[in-house]
Amino acid sequence: MHHIQRLAADILGRIEAGTTLTDALADAQRQQEQLTPAERGALQDLSYGSLRHLGVLRHCLRQLVPRPLPEPQLERLLLVALYQLQHTRAAPYAVVNEAVTSASGIARGKFKGLVNGALRNFLRRRDEILDAAARDDVAAANHPDWWVARLREAYPQQWQAVLAASNAHPPLTLRVNRREGSVAEYLAQLAAAGMEASALGDEAVQLAKPVAVRDLPGFADGAVSVQDEGAQRAAHWLDLQPGLRVLDACAAPGGKTGHMLELADVELTALDIDAARLARVGDNLQRLGLNAELRQADAARPQDWWDGRPFDRILADVPCSASGVVRRHPDIKWLRRPGDFAALGRQQAAMADALWTLLASGGKMLYATCSIFPEENCQQLESFLRRHPDAVRLKEEQLLPCERHDGFYYALLEKH
Repeated sequence: MHHIQRLAADILGRIEAGTTLTDALADAQRQQEQLTPAERGALQDLSYGSLRHLGVLRHCLRQLVPRPLPEPQLERLLLVALYQLQHTRAAPYAVVNEAVTSASGIARGKFKGLVNGALRNFLRRRDEILDAAARDDVAAANHPDWWVARLREAYPQQWQAVLAASNAHPPLTLRVNRREGSVAEYLAQLAAAGMEASALGDEAVQLAKPVAVRDLPGFADGAVSVQDEGAQRAAHWLDLQPGLRVLDACAAPGGKTGHMLELADVELTALDIDAARLARVGDNLQRLGLNAELRQADAARPQDWWDGRPFDRILADVPCSASGVVRRHPDIKWLRRPGDFAALGRQQAAMADALWTLLASGGKMLYATCSIFPEENCQQLESFLRRHPDAVRLKEEQLLPCERHDGFYYALLEKH
């Protein structure tokens, strides 16, 4: 498996260049068709793990090699190797040898000795190096310093708990399809399959240990879907009744779409601007045996696709920083920039304004994000209410990442 370390370093390089982890990993696995399932699993672990712990890894690297190396690929290789030495069961000598072998192919091998020395030095001084990293704010937080500063400002009491949850491994939470059976029945099926789980809410079940989705009882037949407990709140908030016209704007990958259709026989239009992502909504609905009208369109430009018939319910799941789901996508915290929020805010406002015009009088719109930053959430809502005197706030909630769920924001509005 000596090339897995190098592939993980390549993935870190692609993320530095702005590619998402999901895309970079999928591309690597497509190009490396000969990888075994074990190797694919190892590549995923090294990529996710290195990004989850990048703050500490970078601090350790600078203690070992005080100045950045002229070859960025060597830096990435060392970061991945340090992750392996700290967080995997791989034999230390094998990790070091693998890194030295990979280094021999970079810059005509002139840094082989440095790579070997740095990693052996880490193994010798491990406790001292990790203690120093733990005393450094950015390293200990494993988030950029500007992100930590914004969190402290927004949540003076909870910011440390939010960081800890964002650095943890995410739980595997399922949504039981009410049309197929109850939570109690599904818990019994899991127990029979030797999988320990507990009920969280109306349809939510959390597994004690994550498993491969294909191994879940009844998954292929639509008995359950994978969906965070926080994300499962959206469909309930919309107060769905049979026969209502419902718009799911920005529907991909279709978790909330499926949930709404499981709860009520509504006439649902699912919209997404990205054709490939919209196809995933179709796949999800097919597995669940449910139907919606799928439209590839820009939710912020109704003039391109709307037929003029108002909707009774609208789910406005607007584009956001995804700061509430960092534990599932650890690349997000390193890809985001402080300047991103102004552009995101304009996009969020434009989409909410456009969708509001499509809502019937007396209808309800749910403004939703998977963000924990106030400028995307409560601040957006306040300015929306100032712009739209016919909007009444029924309820709102900011969920912060914790053992139960990821971070989400919801605000339910009614048109008067």
